[in-house]
Amino acid sequence: MRVIAGSAGGLRLAVPKRGVRPTMDRVKAAIFSSLGDAIAGARVLDLFAGSGGLGIEALSRAASSVLFVEGDRQSAEIIERNLAKTRLKGRVLQQDVFNFLRHCSRVETFHIIFADPPYEKTKGGERYTERLLTNEALPQLLDPDGIFVLEKRPDETVPEKKMWHLVRQKTYGATEVLFLAPGYRGQKRAETHRIQKHCVRNC
Repeated sequence: MRVIAGSAGGLRLAVPKRGVRPTMDRVKAAIFSSLGDAIAGARVLDLFAGSGGLGIEALSRAASSVLFVEGDRQSAEIIERNLAKTRLKGRVLQQDVFNFLRHCSRVETFHIIFADPPYEKTKGGERYTERLLTNEALPQLLDPDGIFVLEKRPDETVPEKKMWHLVRQKTYGATEVLFLAPGYRGQKRAETHRIQKHCVRNC
């Protein structure tokens, strides 16, 4: 796995030996092509960060900041190593994603949120995508004109997205990517916002 473009373009990243499913370079390239210039200067949150590939790609492409949230200690350490190798700066929080969402202050918001959760079910029998899409704290962390990029299996059905507006969905082999915007109450539709319009135009 490598950084595709930007200041660290071409550098290979370390990947944990267990417990992660890195976003393939082809899928990553498509995601960032869709987001385009919305990355530059963006505050980014990378959930289930794994080796940090998505957040590091964002930093390489001039995102202003990235917070990596990863529950596995080995993976969190590898993110730190990958940041050092690419000479990029980001914050790494070793914490369960849902604990983070439960206790986050909501003072900080983000322009872009990435989530590449495990494909298997949680210990409680729910799918990670279902828990994310029904989590009330998550949309509060996203700017009104922000975008939530969620990876999942193409054959996985998701619950009705009452808190989210589906901007775009695209399948790349064994991965489906959803581009979601927070639901609006009487405000302009999501496509009218800068990041979301770019995604609709370029996905």
